[in-house]
Amino acid sequence: TQSTWGFSEQLVLKAAGLLYSKMAQPLLYDCVWLQQFKYEAAEAQYQQLLAGTGGASAQPAATQSANQPQSSFLKSEIAQARQNIQKALTDGSKQSGSPAVDQQVLNRIKSLETENSTLKAASQDLTALVKKLEARVVALEKANTGGATPAAPAKAAAKDEDDDDDFDDLFGDDDDEESEDEETKKRLEAYNAKKSKKPTVVAKSSLLIDIKPWDDETDMKEMERLIRSIEIDGMLWGQAKLVPVGYGINKLQINAVIEDDKVSTDDIEDQVVAFEDFVQSMDIAAFNKI
Repeated sequence: TQSTWGFSEQLVLKAAGLLYSKMAQPLLYDCVWLQQFKYEAAEAQYQQLLAGTGGASAQPAATQSANQPQSSFLKSEIAQARQNIQKALTDGSKQSGSPAVDQQVLNRIKSLETENSTLKAASQDLTALVKKLEARVVALEKANTGGATPAAPAKAAAKDEDDDDDFDDLFGDDDDEESEDEETKKRLEAYNAKKSKKPTVVAKSSLLIDIKPWDDETDMKEMERLIRSIEIDGMLWGQAKLVPVGYGINKLQINAVIEDDKVSTDDIEDQVVAFEDFVQSMDIAAFNKI
């Protein structure tokens, strides 16, 4: 179809769409706040209303009449709060100056003074007692020192006499010294003989040995018999039992008591592992001193 200007309808629609896209697309990325002045005016009016300054004069009559009850309510609340504060302050001052409170404070002060005087008297008594004890200790020390003083010259005189005797006997016989040496030798011999007769304590240990076979076809009774056939000086076999390991295989768990000075675990392991057809490995499960 042809338009009044001689263009086809499709061409006209295409041109209109292109023009719209070019005009409207920049507005999508426009960051201008077109309604900013309205919000700023509303915010200023709200702040004036809160402050009680001329915000109400700029409003319509209906809005002013609606806001008057709210402002009067706020004023009454503020006045009531002021009255409550004034009343609380007045009541507090009256209570602080009441005779009952003053009497309680005086009673408390009197009780504290009484307690303080009692503590002072007790501390004075303790101080007097400590002084008495110190005087008594000093007197006892003086008495002990005076009693020991006369004995000191006597001991010194006896020591001098012994020194004189030793000096006089400097070139005498040595019979006394020889007799003392013989007596000392006899005592040493008797002590050594007595010590040799005492039984010596033998250190022993208890072992719990795990012996594992190669497979489930190993004859465990024969393996136990072979293990018990091991004889070592200072070792004694104990009880034994089969403990399941898994997959039908059991291990031999046997107890043994050994003397620590005669037997070592390495010696036992060497002889146990020597039965290669029956024994795969040996472990010490427990080692306890007796």
